[in-house]
Amino acid sequence: MSEAEAVTTLRAAGFSGPYACAIVTGTGLGTVAASLDDAQALDYERIPGFPGAGVSGHRGRLHRGRIAGRPVLVFEGRAHAYERGDAGAMRVPLACARALGARRLLLTNASGSLCPEVGPGRLAVLADHINLSGLNPLIGEASDARFVPMTGAYDPGLRAGLRAAASACGLDLPDAVYAWFSGPSFETPAEVRMAGILGADLVGMSTVPEVILARFLGLPVAAVSAVTNLAAGIAGGAPHHAETKAVAARAAGDLARLIAAFVAGLPPEEGDA
Repeated sequence: MSEAEAVTTLRAAGFSGPYACAIVTGTGLGTVAASLDDAQALDYERIPGFPGAGVSGHRGRLHRGRIAGRPVLVFEGRAHAYERGDAGAMRVPLACARALGARRLLLTNASGSLCPEVGPGRLAVLADHINLSGLNPLIGEASDARFVPMTGAYDPGLRAGLRAAASACGLDLPDAVYAWFSGPSFETPAEVRMAGILGADLVGMSTVPEVILARFLGLPVAAVSAVTNLAAGIAGGAPHHAETKAVAARAAGDLARLIAAFVAGLPPEEGDA
């Protein structure tokens, strides 16, 4: 019921689509919303079923507007599984994005790096993930749709578009595997070493539930990570939230340029011009 109520509220507020892309911003990356043209915003608390904003660096506001002349939805901030133990906290917002006509989903996050050569301030495109949290947003879903295939979950075409956009902007955008820990405490050095043995390049506390939900909802999805610190124990890394917010804010300019070039390069579709 909350999804239908949310969609009704958003349409009444002028948020009807379609949209070339929906974008979720991570910690310290909400300035992407400031780059919108013809913008309109609505606080999450005014939308039925939307999560409250419970983490500093996540404002909790939905924007509609244009990037590179294309209509987009921007979720300024996300709810995390660690806030209330709910891995499906972003289910209603993402379902609304699809119902309002979003064609695809771009996720962003802040992460810790296991690779010193991809250090603070760098961007990376996610190629795959490892779910180390023990959580899943589809737990409790009764239909067979819950058995979501995750091969190629990070859409190859969208990833190619991000790499082309990075090249046009003069940015290096390496591929990375992201390991999801539940948080909210940061990972221990031993946990980081384990993640590296398993094949992770980055660690963080978000994104993976939204990728699973996007595939469940039939939305092609890609994700870009802003590296804000070296993970615990990597070259002396000792992460903390203030560092995450500060470095993410510095990386937000590059991310905004990347997103603008990416959205400009999306194939035109009827109704979203």
